[in-house]
Amino acid sequence: MHVTAQILVGLVAALHTYFLVLEMFLWEKKPGRDLSGFDAELARATAPLAANQGLYNGFLAAGLVWGLIAADPTGFRVQVFFLACVVIAGVYGGLTANRRILAAQALPGALALAAVLVAGR
Repeated sequence: MHVTAQILVGLVAALHTYFLVLEMFLWEKKPGRDLSGFDAELARATAPLAANQGLYNGFLAAGLVWGLIAADPTGFRVQVFFLACVVIAGVYGGLTANRRILAAQALPGALALAAVLVAGR
């Protein structure tokens, strides 16, 4: 179960790295506009907000990577903390911005968190 948990944590970290790239660098291009549904003008107007969001996603990814490489018990605790942050942010975003965020962010984070807790240290 430990290997499965680590793979899930790695996938969530990769997902948040993708969010970083999409929100910080591709927001005004087709991939970002497809995600947001914004036209070019609204994408341009919201780009600073999206970049800030992307930066936060990068912090989540960095924290998860830290949790993967840190020795226990620190690694376990860091993974639990950052996965809880992912889930909380995903639930909040799903309730306030777009329900798709529940499936795209909160669900993967919750699955990884459950696996980490079941695997224990």
